[in-house]
Amino acid sequence: MSYTQLLYHAVIRTHRSERTITEDHERELYAYIHGMCKNRDVVLYRIGGMPDHVHLLVGLPATLPIAKFIQEVKSVTSVWLKKNPNFPYFDHWSGEYAAFTYAMRDKDMIVNYIKNQKEHHRTVSFEEEYRQFILESGGTIDERFFLRD
Repeated sequence: MSYTQLLYHAVIRTHRSERTITEDHERELYAYIHGMCKNRDVVLYRIGGMPDHVHLLVGLPATLPIAKFIQEVKSVTSVWLKKNPNFPYFDHWSGEYAAFTYAMRDKDMIVNYIKNQKEHHRTVSFEEEYRQFILESGGTIDERFFLRD
């Protein structure tokens, strides 16, 4: 029997980083995404975020590429958000996303990071956070395309 363990920390943001996910109703969105994950055999270890972005720590089945998963999350939730009166200013998600792989030994660290988003963003902007993720993962930033919608 084959064995895979694919743990991703994914970040999606609203179009132009607009602050359209209110704290009063963010749990509705998170519950909706959780249900979607369950239906796709995706393990959602943690979800959280800010009014302009959402972090997901997920375990994906080997048959589901991260790009496909993110595309599904964004397309399905976009329809749901536009119909939901609690998110009147949501237009759509950014075309970009970030996803980073981690070992299971890092799971608790990432869970805690996502849990503490509100505290973290009191001193660090989303742009700084995103830039740090890319650089720490060994990536390079092309300013021509960085956080452009």
